[in-house]
Amino acid sequence: MHRSNGDAPDRSIAGPETSPQTASATGPRTGADFLQLDTADAPPGGMADWLARRLREANGDGRLPVGSRLPATRVLAADLRVSRGVVTDAYQRLIDAGPVAGRRGAGTIVVAAPLTAPPASPTPGAPDAPGRPVFPGRPGADVFDVLRAAPARIDLTPGVPDLAAFPRAAWLRAERRVLSALSAPSFGYGDPRGTPALRAAVAGWLARNRGVRADPADIVIVAGTAQALGLLSQVLRATGVDTVAVEDPGSLGARQHLTHWGMRTPPVPVDDHGVRVDALRRSGAPAALLTPAHQFPTGTVLDGARRRELMDWATAGGLVIEDDYDAEHRYDRPPVPALRAMLPDRVLYAGSVSKLLAPALRTGWVIAPPRHRDALVDAKRFADLGNAALPQLVLADLMESGELERQLRLLRRRHRARRDAMIAAIRDRLPGAVVHGAAAGLHLLVTFPGRPGLGDTDLAAAALARGVKTQPLSWHAQRPGPPGLVLGYAATAPSAIDDGVTAIAAALHALT
Repeated sequence: MHRSNGDAPDRSIAGPETSPQTASATGPRTGADFLQLDTADAPPGGMADWLARRLREANGDGRLPVGSRLPATRVLAADLRVSRGVVTDAYQRLIDAGPVAGRRGAGTIVVAAPLTAPPASPTPGAPDAPGRPVFPGRPGADVFDVLRAAPARIDLTPGVPDLAAFPRAAWLRAERRVLSALSAPSFGYGDPRGTPALRAAVAGWLARNRGVRADPADIVIVAGTAQALGLLSQVLRATGVDTVAVEDPGSLGARQHLTHWGMRTPPVPVDDHGVRVDALRRSGAPAALLTPAHQFPTGTVLDGARRRELMDWATAGGLVIEDDYDAEHRYDRPPVPALRAMLPDRVLYAGSVSKLLAPALRTGWVIAPPRHRDALVDAKRFADLGNAALPQLVLADLMESGELERQLRLLRRRHRARRDAMIAAIRDRLPGAVVHGAAAGLHLLVTFPGRPGLGDTDLAAAALARGVKTQPLSWHAQRPGPPGLVLGYAATAPSAIDDGVTAIAAALHALT
């Protein structure tokens, strides 16, 4: 005997099997939303067999995967307008065959998939489909999706904080506080700019941590920096701007978003002092996307002289899109103020919590100069009517209560230890390699001088074949440059970091 969601399925008391014709005595034949079951499809006198067969088919085609819960027998029987004994009998047949099990207090659960041969797993570093290698020479729009899906025992891809340190307990406490105080109208549609609580909290956060003074009315909450770039591209194109210069090397993902929305993205070189403003002037671009506090992927900081040059360029009519993507994560240098704090009328500022808490929250913010603000709000309104309100309110609580500052202090300690572990491993395992951008951020750039024939996509593929995932520098460059790897360390334990660098060293040795 089994129990299904508290039901007692003893067939001696469950009642006789009922055909569709019998069920119709109490009303018209009907069906259930669950698996779109329709009793009209069942043969007379064979209801239990029909139901069991439909459940097995759903298990086989993936509609009932392992872990799925079947409806309580009394509920499904009422939906189908059949005797509860019919449903009990069908469930028992599946229990006897093995795909499902009755668990006390948990109901009837799918515990096994059909015994069919699974598709062969792709070999690390090999194409996951014809013509789609994990590390193509010219990465396509789905390159990051392909890389994320590739199996690996150690993931050193950049751009992810220590996700295991996500403050679950603090988040749950804040969520309970928010829900207990939330009025019924707050569950309706809200302001497309975001909840007033989060916009005020973001204004306070930026003033304390980035030196940016902003009126909450000027802040627009968005679904991360990716959406920010899409919205800003639409706003700028409406004003006749179709070109945004980008740093080179610079984020491939950011460049992909700009080009998707119709922007041309001429490259502007980056050196040890940051973006080359003289080259930006020569490009003729009216706008530029920059990461001045911690340039991706080189890790350089835009120095004082270059900032003054950039301010002159912007004052003369240029527009800066400032991606302040991980500026809070610094270890060995003083804080660097945001460009927005210095030149608010010429800077479109974008930030998010993806590097502070988790990318899965999809929460960020944009501050636009007054002349672009209304258009930005319209673009957000017609994109999605605004971000989900409940996560915004929880995040606002974390910011206002000081929990987010505490989380940042914790992350800095953990990230610093992991950065130090990666630097030590590179020193020991990759002699001759040069480390860039170690003073801040969540990743290191490693280049290999003296190896002009080395292809970094080949090196990344060879590392993946040894179970280590990373990104080649050439993905993020539009012009030829030295080979390198972009190695994320924040989400990986020190011991795994050492193992990962050891595997990269073996891959490098095999290629040379």
